[in-house]
Amino acid sequence: MSAKPAIRVQGLHKSFGGRPVIRDLSLTLWAGDIAAIVGHNGSGKTTLMRLLAGLMRPTAGAIWIHDVQQRPDAVAARRAVGIVSHSTFLYPNLTAAENLRFYGRLYEVDKLEERIEIMLEQFGLAGYRDALAGTLSRGTQQRLSLARAFLPNPPIVLLDEPDSGLDPNGVDMLPGLLALADLSERTVLLTTHNLGLGLALAKRIAILARGRLVWERETTGLTAAELREAYDAHLPKPRSVHLGVRARKA
Repeated sequence: MSAKPAIRVQGLHKSFGGRPVIRDLSLTLWAGDIAAIVGHNGSGKTTLMRLLAGLMRPTAGAIWIHDVQQRPDAVAARRAVGIVSHSTFLYPNLTAAENLRFYGRLYEVDKLEERIEIMLEQFGLAGYRDALAGTLSRGTQQRLSLARAFLPNPPIVLLDEPDSGLDPNGVDMLPGLLALADLSERTVLLTTHNLGLGLALAKRIAILARGRLVWERETTGLTAAELREAYDAHLPKPRSVHLGVRARKA
């Protein structure tokens, strides 16, 4: 584990129109950490991820990415972070390869054309190379979104509900797709309301409720039943909780 944190968050607040969404949140992720934050829709997960990615400014508090304070104009911090969201950030009128080329130029990726071919092959997209992104299925778009995020080989990856919009088969495939990107060499933060997915992927898991982290545990030895019990104890009864991915055996 690195002597310095990859992500450090201190006293983070974010409000919209006076309504607090993130409240006094502090968090540290070390290099090589794979952590998950679970919570209901509306608990603040996406807002937190957008703050970490430098896509919005906090109302108060601070975020450091490799000791560089994260801000929308902090280029070094932003380039260290890849983000996959339920919004794919793809351009529908560009082909799969053109989308990767566009983002690769933004991030000044070395040996870009070679890297594009590697990503297309790695995520099973070689056959869609010249297909317009807008014509691809939701699952294939999400694979392209993963390829886009990993194209510049970022040391930190934020996965904001990457299972959103996927059918059950697509959700079951996600751990395998992410394994292709060699997460062991990266710091990863996943947000989801799918308890099984969080338990299957993460080394640590936390519960976000009304913008606060209210519970945290390592996943080693943690069963799906124990996680569900903690989830129900700290959150109001959800409209639906998904357990679509089979959790790792304890």
